Amino acid sequence: MDITLTNFQLKAIADLTEAMDKPNREIVLKSCTGSGKTIILTHFMDEYFKSNAKTVFVWLTPGKGNLEEQSKGKMDKYIHGSNTKLLCDIMTSGFEENDACFINWEKLTKKGNTALKDSERTNFLEYIQRAFDNGLSFKIIVDESHQNDTIKADDIIELFNPDKIIRCSATPKLYKDAVLIDIPEADVIAEGLIKKLLIINENFEQNISVDNQIAYLIDKAISKQQELRSAFLNLKDRSVDINPLIIVQLPNKSDALLESVEKYFESKGITYENNQLAVWLSDKKQNLEDIEEPDAEPIAVVIKQAVATGWDCPRAQILVKLRDNMSETFEIQTIGRIRRMPEAKHYGSDLLDCCYLYTLDEKFTESVKLSLGKDALDACKLFLKPEHRSFEIVSEYKTDVPFPRDAKLAMKVISKYFENKYHTGKDLIKNKTMLEANKYSLDEDIVDYTKSGSVATLNKEDISDLNDIAIHEVLNTTKHGRAYHHCTAEIGMKANLDYSSMNTIIRRLFLDNVKCERKIIALTTRALYSFVINNKRKLIDDVQEAMSEENAQITLAMNNITEKPISFPLEMLFTYDGSAKSQAEMTKNVYKGYLSSAEKRSMPEKLFEKYCENSNKISWFYKNGDKGNEYFSIVYEDNFGKQKSFYPDYIVGTSDGKTWVIETKGGFTKSGDSEDIDKYTAKKFDVLKRYLTKYSLSGGIVRQDKQSSELCICTESYSDDIKSDSWVLLSDIM
Repeated sequence: MDITLTNFQLKAIADLTEAMDKPNREIVLKSCTGSGKTIILTHFMDEYFKSNAKTVFVWLTPGKGNLEEQSKGKMDKYIHGSNTKLLCDIMTSGFEENDACFINWEKLTKKGNTALKDSERTNFLEYIQRAFDNGLSFKIIVDESHQNDTIKADDIIELFNPDKIIRCSATPKLYKDAVLIDIPEADVIAEGLIKKLLIINENFEQNISVDNQIAYLIDKAISKQQELRSAFLNLKDRSVDINPLIIVQLPNKSDALLESVEKYFESKGITYENNQLAVWLSDKKQNLEDIEEPDAEPIAVVIKQAVATGWDCPRAQILVKLRDNMSETFEIQTIGRIRRMPEAKHYGSDLLDCCYLYTLDEKFTESVKLSLGKDALDACKLFLKPEHRSFEIVSEYKTDVPFPRDAKLAMKVISKYFENKYHTGKDLIKNKTMLEANKYSLDEDIVDYTKSGSVATLNKEDISDLNDIAIHEVLNTTKHGRAYHHCTAEIGMKANLDYSSMNTIIRRLFLDNVKCERKIIALTTRALYSFVINNKRKLIDDVQEAMSEENAQITLAMNNITEKPISFPLEMLFTYDGSAKSQAEMTKNVYKGYLSSAEKRSMPEKLFEKYCENSNKISWFYKNGDKGNEYFSIVYEDNFGKQKSFYPDYIVGTSDGKTWVIETKGGFTKSGDSEDIDKYTAKKFDVLKRYLTKYSLSGGIVRQDKQSSELCICTESYSDDIKSDSWVLLSDIM
């Protein structure tokens, strides 16, 4: 099955590959539910096998739910021709080179029908010893590592004497001296794999008095399910019917509530008999077959927190958490059940791109907020003030043509970068001289370096003064073929390109028998292997820089941009932090009831909103959304030629009748250093400037100067130096 890896997944694979070369034994992969952890790890294993002989991966999965079979099945689907095994396969044929073995902990640690018998255990240990005798090296992956951090589990791991242990969890323990690979949730959300926000108790009254929590919460959930179902049915170009699922979670230690829940659903016409209700408890299971399918019949399933680990149901979107008088530990995995997107993409609709929690359990709500932070917020519906309903602004929309990573376009960007940095051109002999002059090695041997000399102390300065000694090794195509593959994969992954694309680019730019108008130098196959292995670090730096370099933009025709006048949405789902001390209404916002506790907001956005509210030059302001056709966007093309939508932060009306479009960014420190983490700010300024000129509007980039505590704006030309004349006080302009 061909699958396009996202940028953060490629980066995680590159980080894992890099961590395997470090001396640390422990590697911790922190990966939220829905980030594609199995996709990341299976592709990582596949790449690692290609570059490292005599390797066996053992993937240990927790308890119930046949998670080892699910994980093996996914690797078989994603990686064609992979050597995957379950415990029963190992007991038949043992461990072999390039095996990926999926084993359930409990079959090794527990007694019972599914566990190994004593004689089988002896055979299992013999298979491990035989693997050692054959020179095989074990690497361990511990899935859901937070669930198996015990002495017994540690004993199992040590049977394999692994030199690397990769522990994976959404909530991992931190191990001493471990390499931590943390996949930011923001990256997973940006790729559309999980919901943008968790909305808690939407439109709940300030003071709730209920006689029956079941009726109150389930009514809210059913109403939301019907609203979501209608929105899914009305999606344009929908490829699949999606029936949103309600999860009703009972307290672990309370069996009394089940009958009440069933009776209330029955009063609403939702029953086991008509297949609209399902249950998944240890002693009762009904209507669970194919419940994960997008259009499955059940609209609600009753579970307890201890539902089988690894259960994925991307259509689940609403969680009802019932309470009793017993305290219960919150687990982030519970919320993870409703965070996946049904089709691994956002729909550009706040309604469909969020998930919903309904509960009267205050402690549970507090735990959710503590765990998810700004990804779990209070919410209510706000309406546009009448005086702003006639406002219009032209919005640009990109084409919806799927865009694969294009090796040809990436090659143009890299070639252009080499022209600019190393002054390469059509003369391949001269190009070779230019690369050598810039510290590229063109030695046909594999060259490694060490130090020679003596030092009195082990400080960095003394060691750096030692003599460098080059160690030459004649290229062996069998041995170094794996190294070439490993280096090429790492270079590509660091630049968000898969191995196949990066290999194509390298061969066209540097190999003699492959035709290419943009060829930089012409090497034999053996020399190419040496070139890539010897220059891996420089190639990584140059390819990464080429991909992000603003000036490397290849100018292409902007195709099929749709321009359409839009108005502000008549209503919005307003998310805010109900625990914030200030809940003042911002009267200059275009929506009635907009509060100062609005979230998610960056610090620059909060400062700008406060400025707008307090300035007598500002009549009104509108906070733009960050995705979706209902929001204002400007289209541009990135270095790959892919159309991107840029959503400026604010549209503002000033007292002199002008309309301003504003983008806010991180500020400047007191010493003038930039705190802006967006490397594309300069490009966005140019895009914004083009748009403003075209439609005769005003606008610019706003950042804070922390030396003066003032907001500053640039409107004519962009500079990353606050001392530049490009920056002026915002209060002098608007």
